[in-house]
Amino acid sequence: MFETIGIIIKDYYKWILEGVGYTMLVALVGTLVGLGIGILIGIFRTMPTPKNKFLKVLKKIADVILSAYVEVFRCTPMMVQAMVIFWGFAFLNDGQTLNVTVSALIIVSINTGAYMAEIVRGGIISIDQGQFEAAHAIGMSHSKTMFYVVIPQALRNILPSVSNEFVINIKDTSVLNVIGFAELFFQAKTIVKINYETFATYLLVAAIYFVLTYSITLLLRLVERKMDGKKNYKVLGSQNMDAESYAIEMGGNKND
Repeated sequence: MFETIGIIIKDYYKWILEGVGYTMLVALVGTLVGLGIGILIGIFRTMPTPKNKFLKVLKKIADVILSAYVEVFRCTPMMVQAMVIFWGFAFLNDGQTLNVTVSALIIVSINTGAYMAEIVRGGIISIDQGQFEAAHAIGMSHSKTMFYVVIPQALRNILPSVSNEFVINIKDTSVLNVIGFAELFFQAKTIVKINYETFATYLLVAAIYFVLTYSITLLLRLVERKMDGKKNYKVLGSQNMDAESYAIEMGGNKND
């Protein structure tokens, strides 16, 4: 078995590397673009209701549209979405299909955006209401309050969920083989059609997916710990402490 896997790697490593590259490209770009979509939707859906009647109606209409987008893409499989978007574009353009890579990026980004919208909205809601009130009290608009006060804190709170979406996207890109996107699973199917080593090929691909997702998970956890800072720290100094006492507490010489 291991000998067979070694032969597969030797003969088809270029195809495998190409599949890994496309998988990581779409997963990363899709997650980042989806996060951007989620932030914009999260900010809009948490905006206070305008007092102007016309703007109030427009916001309600937009809320309904955005809610429909979120629910539709969260409640349908990505594989089905891929088929509808890819072939829907061809249907509207007399059979001319969109570039497969562009289609893959759009599909994953839109799908991820629906999940990110709810994740970001939850992150915004988790921020203490007093911070909104304090920002408004000093004259900050809703958009400035969001971008300078709320979003930085919300992003820290939702980082684990964003990381999880990235890992999920690495695995879910495999469904894009239905539109002919040459990600890792598509390359595995192609290799199997040539060598007929079904079990060995898919076992190798499963190991590659595990290494990718596990490595990314460890890396993102490290980033989270770095953002948390030190768990044990000492508060130095006080408003009533003079320079000499502060220097002694810091470990210096009072004569320095």
